[in-house]
Amino acid sequence: MYDVLIVGAGPAGLTAAIYAARNNLKVGIFEGNVPGGQVVVTATVENYPGYSKIDGPDLAYSMFEQTMNLGVELIGSNVIEIKKLEDHFKIITEDEEFLGRVVIIATGTSQKKLEVPGESNFESRGISWCAICDGSLYKGKDVAVVGGGNSALEETIYLSNIVNKVYLIHRRQEFRAESHIVNKVRELKNVEFVLDSVVDEFIGDKQLGKIRLRNVKNNQERVIEVSGCFEYVGQIPATSFVENLGITDEAGYILVDENFETKVENLFACGDVLVKNIRQIVTATSDGASAALNAIKKLS
Repeated sequence: MYDVLIVGAGPAGLTAAIYAARNNLKVGIFEGNVPGGQVVVTATVENYPGYSKIDGPDLAYSMFEQTMNLGVELIGSNVIEIKKLEDHFKIITEDEEFLGRVVIIATGTSQKKLEVPGESNFESRGISWCAICDGSLYKGKDVAVVGGGNSALEETIYLSNIVNKVYLIHRRQEFRAESHIVNKVRELKNVEFVLDSVVDEFIGDKQLGKIRLRNVKNNQERVIEVSGCFEYVGQIPATSFVENLGITDEAGYILVDENFETKVENLFACGDVLVKNIRQIVTATSDGASAALNAIKKLS
């Protein structure tokens, strides 16, 4: 029996684990992918206190290493379901079942897809959601980035140092990204802005070769030749495994009170998986600390 079981090893989950472990509790943390969450696939972080600039994977590894050094047990499995029993929880994975007195959900979000013709044909064959993972595959080639937020523009900057040319495709004229990031991108000579435009189709044989675009104002079509495309068009919450608990809103994000506790007693949640307005690394770590401290109070 664990005192605290945490689902998700991104910044929120790792912070929660650190606080729980430092209170001499038996803590397990589930992660079916690479620990670190979205930070692992972020090329550069420039807004986390203590670091003027740090590579995302390096920041993620530092958080993970600190957590493991405190004796937290990493459980490398995907959680399929959480069941509430009388005074504890049962967490079911593909292979095993685990019991815990308190559970903290910190599964974050995953990248949305465009859901246009040809997309499914070229996943991992030209279409990617991680520039830092796959950018080196397109050295000296032309690629596209789709999106208008911080992630899209930050990864455009990263890719511009590797590839020959980046087409930055955005459905509007204005970007959601912070102005200083937009200004950095505008200074790059090998980035072409393709604004007021959406992707209508991905085209190719065995690998992606072309993208059909449509201008949303005049409906004019354009086909560009690219070897890769990186999509950054928003996130969806990773909460399918808690559908039976009724703790999410219509969009799938988890609802909590001021103590980060859901309507199920002793079931907490933190980080980007929550209903919230701001999703940043620093807000995720803050949520993780708060959720853990409130969970510790319940346990004591």
